[in-house]
Amino acid sequence: MSNIESTRIIISHVKDGIALAKTNKIPDRIIDFIRTHHGTMLVYYFYSKEKESAEIVDEDLFRYPGPIPFSKETAILMMSDSVEAASKSLKDPDAVIIDAFVEKIIEKQIEEKQFLNSDITLKEIEKIKKVLKRKLINIYHLRIEYPE
Repeated sequence: MSNIESTRIIISHVKDGIALAKTNKIPDRIIDFIRTHHGTMLVYYFYSKEKESAEIVDEDLFRYPGPIPFSKETAILMMSDSVEAASKSLKDPDAVIIDAFVEKIIEKQIEEKQFLNSDITLKEIEKIKKVLKRKLINIYHLRIEYPE
């Protein structure tokens, strides 16, 4: 299967989720969360694999269709979903690795301007990062090293 086909399959979960939600008469407000939880982010893994094998790559073929989050709540879902999904790839994490991991994911979302319409502040994003780091530390049953 090509990188583009793999990307289409991954991206289709948003459209499939919306269709499933509508079939089950889920409120539009909740459907908005499904629609925006990846914003217009790049499916980076397959995009980077495609760049290895092709000289010119159309980035748009590897992007979720959006829209970007438009409320604090949809922005928080985007951050939480991305961190949770990517955390499954962590091997032998410690507090330092988790800290850098969460920072990298959310900074990429900021860089890609995913929160411009969400009215979320940098201070609030910092709080969310702190909570996500703490949750991952708990999930992996890590002890926090306290200074002596």
